[in-house]
Amino acid sequence: MEVAVCGCGPAGLSSALLLHRDGHRVRVFERFEIPRPVGSGLILQPTGLGVLAELGLCDATLALGARIERLFGRVMPAGRVVLDVRYSALGRGWHGLAIQRAALFALLHRAVKHAGIEIIPGVEIAAVERSGEQRVLKDVNGRRHGSFDLVVDALGARSPLAAHGVKRKVLPYGALWANIPWPAEDAFNANALEQRYFRASRMAGILPIGSSGADEPRLAAFFWSLRRDQFPAWRARPIAEWQREVEQLWPEAAAATSGITDHDQLVFAQYDHFTMRTPCSDGLVHIGDAGRSTSPQLGQGANMALLDALALARALQSEGTLMERLLRYKRLRFWHVRLFQAASAMFTPFYQSDGRLLPFVRDWLAAPVSRLPVGDMVLARLVAGMTVAPLGSSPFKVYRELT
Repeated sequence: MEVAVCGCGPAGLSSALLLHRDGHRVRVFERFEIPRPVGSGLILQPTGLGVLAELGLCDATLALGARIERLFGRVMPAGRVVLDVRYSALGRGWHGLAIQRAALFALLHRAVKHAGIEIIPGVEIAAVERSGEQRVLKDVNGRRHGSFDLVVDALGARSPLAAHGVKRKVLPYGALWANIPWPAEDAFNANALEQRYFRASRMAGILPIGSSGADEPRLAAFFWSLRRDQFPAWRARPIAEWQREVEQLWPEAAAATSGITDHDQLVFAQYDHFTMRTPCSDGLVHIGDAGRSTSPQLGQGANMALLDALALARALQSEGTLMERLLRYKRLRFWHVRLFQAASAMFTPFYQSDGRLLPFVRDWLAAPVSRLPVGDMVLARLVAGMTVAPLGSSPFKVYRELT
C-alpha cells in the first residue's frame, strides 16, 4: 500500500519502519523543518524494549539509557516510604530503561533514514480528504499532498485528524521538566526513579536518563508537579522563590537543580485524558497519543505508542479488507489500552490533586501493599505494562531472550 505517516515521534517513526519492512511504500510528514524530539526523558518498559528489539534497535537503546530497577518515593517531611516498586518482583533480569527523548528519537530517525524512507519536513497536516478510494492529506495552508491507501495519524494528543468525536478531560495538574547533569555525589540511586511528595499537591522527581552518545555526559530528568492555572503565576515569580520550594521539599534535589536559573530552562507539560472508542476509520488509523492521552503517572506513553505501531503492522499482515485489518488492530490493543487508561485515571489523583483523603490512603496503604508477597508482583506488572498481554506475548518473549 501507499502509506502516509503523519508525525515524527516514537509512534510515527516506529510504524514507518515496521510498515516499510513489510513492503509498504511509506512517506513520513513532519511539521518541523528539522524533525526534533519534544520532552525530557522517559522510561522504556519491557513492552517498549520488546518492540525496539523487533526493530533491531534494542542493543543501541540499552547502550544509551540508564537501567531502572526501582521506583521509590517518600512523603515529606516525615520521610516515610510510600512508593517502592521493584522490577525484581517479576523475576531475574527484568528492568526498565530510562532514556533521553532526544536519544530515542535519534535512534529511530537514523533507522528511518537508513531504510530509505522519505521524510517530508515543514508540512503541518490539518485534514485528510477522500478522493475515490484514496486519501489525500491537506496542510494548514490548504495544499494537498499525495494519494494514499492508508493514513497513519501519529500527531500526538492534539492531533487535528482525531479532534472530532473525542471527549477530553482536562487534567488540572501538569509538570515542569528539565534535563540536568547527573549529580556527582551519591545522593541519588543511579538505577531508580526517586520521588518526594507533600500530600498530592506537590511532587518532585529525579530520573537518571543516560547519555545521548558514547562521549556525552550522563543526565537526569527533573520534574516538578504544578497546577495548570498556577503556571502563569509561577513564571511571574523570581526563579529563586521556586528554588526555595524545591529545597523545602527535597534539599538534595535543590543542590542538583541549582543550575536552573531561568524559567525558560523548564518546559511545562500539560495533560488531558481521553480514549477514542474506535481509533480507525476507512483508510485512517490513530496511534499513540493521537488515539488516547493520559497523565504520565504510570509512564506508559512511549511504550503504548511503540506497541501500537507493532500491533498495526501485524494487523495489516492479516487477510481481509483494509477496514477489517484496521478493526483487527483495534482488537489487538483494546484490553491493554483500556486497562492502563483506567489505571492511570484511578491512580493520578493519589499523586496529583488538591485533596487530603487520597494521599492519606496512599501513604498508609501503598508501601505495605508493595511489601506483600503478591502485592509487589502486581505493582511491578502494572508499572512494567504487563498486567494484560498487549499483543499476545511476543514483545515479552523477545525481550526475555535478550536478558
